[in-house]
Amino acid sequence: MRVGKISNELLDKMILGKLKRHDKRIITSAGIGEDCGVVDFGENCCIISCDPVTGATKDIGKISVNIACNDIAASGVMPLAIVVTLLIPPGFSEDDLESIVNDLVETADSLQVSVIGGHTEVTDAVTRAVISITAIGISGRGEYLTTATAVEGDSVLITKAAALEGTSIIASEFEDELASAFGKGMVEAAKKLSERVSVIREGVIARQAGAHALHDITEGGVFGAVWEMAEASGLGVEIYRDEIPVLEETARICEYYGIDPYRLISSGSLLIATDMPEKVSGELAKAGIESTWIGTFTKRNSKKFIIEKDNDNDNDNNNNNNNANGNDIGNGNDNDNADGNGDGNDNESESKGGVRSILESPEPDELYKVFRA
Repeated sequence: MRVGKISNELLDKMILGKLKRHDKRIITSAGIGEDCGVVDFGENCCIISCDPVTGATKDIGKISVNIACNDIAASGVMPLAIVVTLLIPPGFSEDDLESIVNDLVETADSLQVSVIGGHTEVTDAVTRAVISITAIGISGRGEYLTTATAVEGDSVLITKAAALEGTSIIASEFEDELASAFGKGMVEAAKKLSERVSVIREGVIARQAGAHALHDITEGGVFGAVWEMAEASGLGVEIYRDEIPVLEETARICEYYGIDPYRLISSGSLLIATDMPEKVSGELAKAGIESTWIGTFTKRNSKKFIIEKDNDNDNDNNNNNNNANGNDIGNGNDNDNADGNGDGNDNESESKGGVRSILESPEPDELYKVFRA
C-alpha cells in the first residue's frame, strides 16, 4: 500500500462498510469526507474527532493541536478539550519530549482548549515521534454542520489560501535548502504560515452566517476536500482552478519541488458551502478573515469538474466581444454537460468557462513526494 491516507475506495470497501451504529444517539458516524462524529446527549450534542500527525517532525505539538481542533471547528463548533496520544522511539531525548509537550500545551492554551488526558509511550513501533489527538466539542442540538449537507447551487468558498500548512511544513523541514534557493526572508515567511493554520474562528462565523456545510482542508489539499464534500453531499461540482488563492511562497516552493499546490495539505483553509456567499464572506471579513469564491455545487450525482482558463480562447473571445469573460461564472449552468448527462467520454474538454477536466478521487498528499525525494 502507498504512503498516506488510504484511498476513499479502499476506505469504503474495507472499513466504512463494516461499521454499525449500535445506539440511536449516534447522529453522525464515519463517512467519506466527514470530519467528526456526533452523539446526541439530549439538549446538547458531543462533537468528536481524531487526527494523527505523521508527516512532519518539527513543530508537531503545535500542528497536532491545530489539526485536531480544526476538525471540531469544521462543524461550526468551538473545541472544548483534547486527549493526546504521544508515541516516541527509543533514544528520544527528554529535551525533545519536553519541547513537544511545551509546544502542545502552549498551543492548546492559546486556543483555550483543555488537555484532559492521554497516553505517552516509548516504543520501537515508531522511528520518530507520532502524535494522535482526539478533540471534543459541545453544541446545542442542530447547532452544528457536517461535510455532507451542501446543497445544489451552493457557492464554494475557501478561506485564506491553499496549502498553508504544507508550505510551512516544507519550509521548516528543508529550511537550509530552500534558503539557498530563495533566501532566508522567503523561507521565514513560509515558516510563519504555521501561525495561520487554525480555522476555529472561521468555522464558527461561517455556521452562524448561514453556511450549509463545512470541511477542513487537510491531506489531499483543496481538490481533495472539494471532491470529498461533493461526494459526501451526493452532488456534482465545478471548481475554477484560477480562482483558488495561492501565496507567492507556496507557488515558489511547489514549483521548486514539482508538486501541485492544489493537492498539498492545507490546514488553515476552510471549505464552505453556502447559498449566501456575500453574507458569509462579509462576516468573515469583519473578523479579518479573507475568503474567495472558487466554484459551485451542481446537480445530484453529476460529475465533478475542474475548470481552467483557456488563454487562447479567452483572447479570441475578447476580440469577438462575445461576453465570455467570466461574468456568468458561478451559476452552475454555463457549461455543456456540466450536469453529467452529456456523453462524458472525454476526460478533458473545452467549455464556455474554460477547459474542463474531471476532478478525481484524492490521491496521496503531495507532501509525501517531497519527503521521498
